[in-house]
Order: sequence, then structure tokens, then C-alpha cells
Amino acid sequence: MSNTQFIKSLVKRKKTRIERDSSRVIIRVNVPSILRIEKTIKRVLSLSEKEAKYILQGVSLNFFNRHKKFEFKLEENFNKVSEYLPTNTKVSKTKKLLIGAYFSMEYSIESAALFNPSIVVHPNQAGLAKNSIRFIMSLRATGEGHISSIVFRSGYIKNNGSFCFDTVSEFVETPVLSNDSFYDKHSFLLKLIEMNSTNETSDRILNQLPDAFTYQELKVSINVVLLDLDFQRNEQTISNIIWLANSNYRIKFEESSKISERVIFPVSENESRGIEDARFVKFNNDNGEVNYYATYTAYNGYSILPHLIETADFLSFNISTLNGKAVQNKGMALFPRKIKGKYVMLSRQDGENNHIMFSDNLHFWQESKIIQEPSKSWEFSQLGNCGSPIETSYGWLVLTHGVGPMRQYSIGAILLDLENPEIMIAHLQEPLLAPNEEEREGYVPNVVYSCGSMLHNNLLIIPYAMSDITSGIATVNVKELIDSMAHSIKDSGYSEIAK
Repeated sequence: MSNTQFIKSLVKRKKTRIERDSSRVIIRVNVPSILRIEKTIKRVLSLSEKEAKYILQGVSLNFFNRHKKFEFKLEENFNKVSEYLPTNTKVSKTKKLLIGAYFSMEYSIESAALFNPSIVVHPNQAGLAKNSIRFIMSLRATGEGHISSIVFRSGYIKNNGSFCFDTVSEFVETPVLSNDSFYDKHSFLLKLIEMNSTNETSDRILNQLPDAFTYQELKVSINVVLLDLDFQRNEQTISNIIWLANSNYRIKFEESSKISERVIFPVSENESRGIEDARFVKFNNDNGEVNYYATYTAYNGYSILPHLIETADFLSFNISTLNGKAVQNKGMALFPRKIKGKYVMLSRQDGENNHIMFSDNLHFWQESKIIQEPSKSWEFSQLGNCGSPIETSYGWLVLTHGVGPMRQYSIGAILLDLENPEIMIAHLQEPLLAPNEEEREGYVPNVVYSCGSMLHNNLLIIPYAMSDITSGIATVNVKELIDSMAHSIKDSGYSEIAK
């Protein structure tokens, strides 16, 4: 058996497919030009109460059963255009809801694709059979206009490695949004410096604020500057300050919602074209507490911005920007614990090589170092990680992606030293997963890709996307994988690593 055939024989592909469902829809605001807003509102207001009630009943008949909080969403969207009502206009509840309906639309979050999954251990492991484990899987859902969001699935894995997914709800919902309760002025200033947005305008705005300020306090400070007609303000700086504030926010879902009903949909301007490739990791703090973090790429149609998600329960999420000159590209993947007192993260700074970086501050990353360059034919074009490193007794196991001829993506693996992860101690010579005939057709052909795996009973569980359209699951025995990696390196100093 050739080495390629041997590596392929290690992987067991499950028959399970995680398919998209175009019937899962959210309600989005649908706001045209200001002139059309005003005209539409006037047309609704011109209706008699009886006519408005009749039209609203028809809308409710068609859409009420497709959404859990239908009327709440209509009223929410009414509030977003209420400033365009004629002055001193009193509006009935019926017409508020009807106006809201005219400025609403359904959006099928996963009609185009459901791909790039990551998997973590569920925070609640109660009530499971022995040697079973409950999981949460995140996926990138893509709909009309190729706008990406984050959705979730849950289930459990039995002792034998078989998967049991929880029933997926027919409903999906977006969370309640709030800006950060407080912003740290020092961190805010550091980000403005990085954005080349510090000048007299930023000084005036920040000097009026306390060390920890609220979004409302920031707005008041900006208004003071705007009302000072003798001051030559920098409009771009003000725009950047507002942009930065709106890039850091909190969201919370209804406690009664199922995990499959929750969708993190773009809310800020910098992610208006999508939230891409969330890499979730269960992070073990030094004090024994557990948090879940995810890095993702915010995309506005022109540029990208790395973000960090933090949650303890997958119900409430804090969203914040990642800062520093070392977080300017895609593919950030956080290690699941600190190493020698520092946070550690993998990245791809240059679009080509695997980098590693260390920081005292989770939100600021300044320097990176290359730990792997393309060396095999199936990765000559590009290397990157496929999620956060997994700690084993042999070393940090990292799944990688490589891009080869005809832009084919394959999944490989490397092993990093436990105490000094800058050192790569083993790697596969051949891909662990490459697209087969059933996996190569899709939105982006010839691609297999993962955003995060997990260990269970000595099995590496790999959820992976197939050609950017759907997702599947593969498993591999960890020791057999690492044995194969150890055999692939020439340095005899590591030849006994897997024994």
C-alpha cells in the first residue's frame, strides 16, 4: 500500500450530511431611499382603519406561522422608519404593524450554502450515557447576495463514534442587539491609532469621556464637537469612531430558543456583506473557568476585519474587534489555553504561510512568526489552519488546509511542540482529506475545508465542508494519525514521538 493510500485509509467518512434548508427564514428590514420611505408611509396612513386591518390580516395569514415573533419584528422595523412620519402624527397599532410590514422582507439564511463547520464540546453534558459527549457545531450559512451568517446545530456522539443530531427547528431568530455597556478608552484609542484616525478631532471627542464610557456618552461627546461651528472637524475621523463603536456590541437570544434557532446575522456596517468562517474553541482559563471564543472575518464587500466572539452559554455573545498589526488577514485560530502565561493564536498574515503569535492581551496582537511554509505539491499555492489546535500528549495537533493545482483544497495535519508551539515536530506528507467525486461539485468546486475539530474517545472528529455548499463528518484515530505523521519526518530526534 502506498503512503497516500495508507493515509486515506485512516479516515472514515460518515454518511451524515448537514444540508441547507431554504425554508428557514428571518425577517430583515427592507429600507429603500428616504423619498420612497416617506411616500410609502403616507400611502399606508391614507388607508382607513378598516382597510389597513384587512391588508394586515392578509399579511399575517401568509407569514405569521413562519416566525415566532412576527408582530414584534414588524413593530421593530416600524420603529426604524418612524422618524419619517409626518410631524405630530398619531398611528394606530394596526398601521404601525402594517408600515413595519412594508419595510420588512424575509431572508433565507442558508438557501445558497451551509458549510465551513467547527465543533466544540457543549457546555451542558448532563443526562448522557457513559462515554457519550454532547456537542455544538457552528456553520457558515449563506443566502441571497452571498451574505454569510453563523448558525448552530447540536447533538451527541456515542462511544462508538456515531452521531445523533438534535432535530433542527423550522424557525430561526436573530438576537436582541446592544452596544457594549462600556468601552475602555485606552483600548479604543489604540485601535484609532492603528486606523490612522488620531488627530485633534479624536482628541476632543475622547478627552470629554471617562476611562470607561458608554455608547450614549460617546454620542454626546461627538455631538458637542459637531455643534462647535468654530472648530474645523475631521468628518472621516468621526465616521471611523462611530464605525469602531458599532463594531463592538452584545447580542442575546431568547432563553427559550433552541440552539438551531439562533443565527448571528451581520449587524454592523463593517460586516454588511457577511460573517465568514467562525472558528470556535473551548478555552480553559487559568482559574478553571471555561469560555468559548471564536474568531471570524467580517466583510463589507471591500475589506475584511478580524473579530472575536465570546460566550459562556451560546445564548449571550460579546462581539469585539481584534486589534494590532498581526491580525490583518484571515484564518485566526486561538489555542484552547494560555502557554507560559500568554494567549497564543495561529494566523495567516500573508495569504500563504502558517503563522503563530503570542499576546498578553486577547484583543491585541502585534507580532507573528512563520511556523510552516508550503512544501508539498498539494499546498504549493497556499497554507492555512483548519481551526484551533487540539492538545494531545504528543503535541498540539493542528489540521491545515493546502491549495494545490486547479485550486483544489485539501486538509492536512501538523504537530507542534506542547511547550514551544513555534516548533513544528511532525507533519503529514499527504493530505488527510481531499475532495472525492461526491464532494468536488458545488458553489466552489474541489474544496474540502474545516473550521474546527474535537477529540472524543481517541477519535478526531472532523466536520468539513464540501465545495462550499454542504457539510459532512469524518473521523480518524488520533494515535494512528500521529504515528503516520511521525513516520513522515526525517529528524530521528522525533522518531519515537508517537510510541
